[in-house]
Amino acid sequence: MISSWLSSARHAVVLTGAGMSTESGLPDFRSAKTGLWNRFNPQQLASTYALEHQRQSFVEFYQYRIRTLRSCKPHEGHAILADWEQRGWIKQIITQNVDGFHQQAGSRHVIELHGSLRTVRCQRCGNTQDSEVYLHNRLHCECGGFLRPSVVLFGEMLPEDAIEKAWQAAQKSDLLIVLGSSLQVSPANQLPVIAKRNGAKVVIVNWEVTELDDIADIVIHNRKIGDVLREIHHELKESGE
Repeated sequence: MISSWLSSARHAVVLTGAGMSTESGLPDFRSAKTGLWNRFNPQQLASTYALEHQRQSFVEFYQYRIRTLRSCKPHEGHAILADWEQRGWIKQIITQNVDGFHQQAGSRHVIELHGSLRTVRCQRCGNTQDSEVYLHNRLHCECGGFLRPSVVLFGEMLPEDAIEKAWQAAQKSDLLIVLGSSLQVSPANQLPVIAKRNGAKVVIVNWEVTELDDIADIVIHNRKIGDVLREIHHELKESGE
């Protein structure tokens, strides 16, 4: 069913959340057993307050996250999405993740709602550098400004440009596939509603129940995203698409 919808869609869009990244080995914030909540309090450390008033802890937290990110890589599901984009089956990926795995796997049309952990930017001049500089304790720009990760911190607004692009993508979509998002965080949790309101079919693939399952045309729980995408991919190939 999903494969036929995908092959016939004019503007299919994918929304990915933390569940997409955990299958690459990245810990998420909210998972009860493996989430970063158990080791840190991200609402304190990943915040504008920590940036200004607890800078050492802020830096150590993001050094840990960058180091963990660089020990992981995209999984098969990321590669399948990149292939679908290349074939024209999906037009855009909207992601709540900051790992850059979609781009690393080859996807080109990615909207990052929460920024990227792949780079750091200067608070003074805005110049960006590879986030690896953090691992070498290079924390200041040539201009003297402090380098901070290019992610949205607690206490900051999401980038308007990304929100606008995501809104437009959801409005244009005739198929929206949600992969690994709990759909608890705004504005991402509004995107399936917008898509459905504009006549799109909505598919939700998430390990646990979400609050928007009721509006979805298909819901898949308790399965790895990579396995689900692999099955759909095989169906598409078998149908000769």
